[in-house]
Formats: sequence, C-alpha cells, structure tokens
Amino acid sequence: MTIRTPSGSRWGLACSLVVALLVGAPALHAHGLDKHTDAASARKTDAGAAAYTRSESAYTLPDVVLIDADDRPVKLRELMATRDPVMVNFIFTSCSTICPVMAHVFAEMPGVLGADGKQLRMVSISIDPEADTPLQLKAYAKSLKANDRWKFLTGSSEDIKAVQLAFAAYRGNKMNHEPLTLMRPTAGMSWVRIDGFAAPDALAREYRRMLKP
Repeated sequence: MTIRTPSGSRWGLACSLVVALLVGAPALHAHGLDKHTDAASARKTDAGAAAYTRSESAYTLPDVVLIDADDRPVKLRELMATRDPVMVNFIFTSCSTICPVMAHVFAEMPGVLGADGKQLRMVSISIDPEADTPLQLKAYAKSLKANDRWKFLTGSSEDIKAVQLAFAAYRGNKMNHEPLTLMRPTAGMSWVRIDGFAAPDALAREYRRMLKP
C-alpha cells in the first residue's frame, strides 16, 4: 500500500501509523457498526489510507461530572450545551495506534479550517481514566500544542463508560476502541458521526458540510 502525503507533515507520520494499523489489525473496523453507518455515505480519506462512513444520530448524554486537564470539574451536559460547534473524540494517552492519528487530526483542524473554525470547540475524552490523570492529560495537550478551545477530559471509570455508551462508542475495554469522531453544529442538533479515519482535509469538508443551513 502506498500513501502520498506532504513531506515531513504530521499527517504523513500519522498516516504511516494508519497503514500499520490497517495491515496488522483489519478486524478493528468489524465491531458492530452496521446500525450507525450507511454504505452510500462511505468516503475515502484524502490520503487514501482508509475509508470512513458518515451518519447522523441524536444522543442523550449522561448527567456526569468529568475532570479537565486543569483538575477542574466539568459538567458534560453543560459543556455540550454551548451554541458553538463541537467536535468530540475518545482517546487515551498511552495508546500507540489509532489515538495518535485522531489526536493529530484534531491538532490540524484550526489550521485547516482557518476562519471557518474560529468557533469550533474540540473535546477529547480519555477512555483510560485510571492512568490518564489531569496532569497526564495536561502534558498530552501540551505535546499537541492544543489551544484553549480544545478540552481534554477524564473522570471516574463509571462516568467514562456512561459517556461512551451514550455515544454508542463503548467496545468493552480501551484495547477494542475504534476510530470515531462526533460533531454537531450547535446545542440541540443531531450529531454527525464519522466512523473510521478521516484525514484533516476530509474532516474539514464534513465540518463545513455540517454547518451549511
């Protein structure tokens, strides 16, 4: 498999991880996504590394309090009630396969979206709360040069599981998690669900498509 990416780009490095993942673990995408995906909406990423599917769903979030990278409590429902666009993924900091890819895609978003992304709020939720303390998340955010509109959250195991279940993202344990991005234009609207890997340009297109009236 050959992937052409900009020389020296962070996405080029990330795509090399995608290739290793797809070649070494093809079963990753086989965990019951039928009810969330539409074959007609499948798209190829810009890099050609993998396919993703787009669907829309309404989710009821649990009334939980999580903890951010500054060790402050965050009421999830209040956080997601913002009128600003929101983009969410699930990661854990010791992950060496799909999480670095998803994290670097988020890191690229401000630059790729430009003025279109000024109101975007990004949220990365750790699915390894035992290890991912606020201090650990803060270091992870710093390594990604995350701006103040990108929030990293952890919490109790029960609350993190409840959030994953609410977004139909729970796969039993952290080693079974799949590449997933969720976004919605404003509070009260349906969520756009991106199952699989979308390159920064592809995700930016989906984001702009979502914002169109």
